[in-house]
Amino acid sequence: MSEKTVTADGVEIATEAFGDPAHPPVLLIMGVMASLLWWPEDFCRQLADRKRYVIRYDNRDTGRSTGYPPGEASYSFDDMADDAIRVLDGHGLGRAHLVGMSLGGMIAQYATLAHPGRVASLTAISTSPVGTDTSHLPGTSAAYMEHASTGESVDWTDRAQVIDFMLRDVRAIAGTAHPHDAAAARRLIETDYDRARSFASATNHFMLKGGESWRGRLGELQPPLLVIHGTSDPIFPVEHGATLAAAVPGSRLVRIEGGGHELHPADWDTIVAAIVEHTAA
Repeated sequence: MSEKTVTADGVEIATEAFGDPAHPPVLLIMGVMASLLWWPEDFCRQLADRKRYVIRYDNRDTGRSTGYPPGEASYSFDDMADDAIRVLDGHGLGRAHLVGMSLGGMIAQYATLAHPGRVASLTAISTSPVGTDTSHLPGTSAAYMEHASTGESVDWTDRAQVIDFMLRDVRAIAGTAHPHDAAAARRLIETDYDRARSFASATNHFMLKGGESWRGRLGELQPPLLVIHGTSDPIFPVEHGATLAAAVPGSRLVRIEGGGHELHPADWDTIVAAIVEHTAA
């Protein structure tokens, strides 16, 4: 693994790369409040072992990338989409396969629409179609909404409070097919908190705006699209993934039976195989 900080347009973006740069590049974009650590290192190495050059990075306000005071984010979805291209530029890559999860899947959609010539293919995991009316689709589960509401009372500068909330959060988004590993979740969350410049700043992700120029234009997405979605996702029920796939001609939808809003190790073989096949062209 190699580390690199990309600096462009006044923004610092921390990145890590795995594998041989001569192999097809795959850029991983994670979701809300999630640093690059939420793409597990072993997951990245599995992709690299399948002859992919894998790059993961910290979104703004996570990990070691540029952060802003909580409640004072001065960037938009469009800026975060451009950050993906900044990472490609920083690594000297003209094009790459984008893989985005949750909010990262939305960012990847915006990046692909805005910069189609820079994207070889798009894989969207556990996400929802951008620029699309989804009001008719099933919404986030009541159980998760009840849990999420408790986040309003969390002091995001208090390590113990944050870890407790995040442990409950990852349990709430877990699927139904496999056991939840609470010990592994704690290790990840503690490492993520301690590594961050300011974990509290990640709450800025809930205030993001932008992307209005792409409303109703998802069908214009050009690079090949793969959608991967768990059938037990409590954040974006699987109908969101199906709607995204249906909006783009030629797309493929891979359902992870019993999968939640997570990258469960028991599902890595399926997910990695689908990404490798999709990025082979």
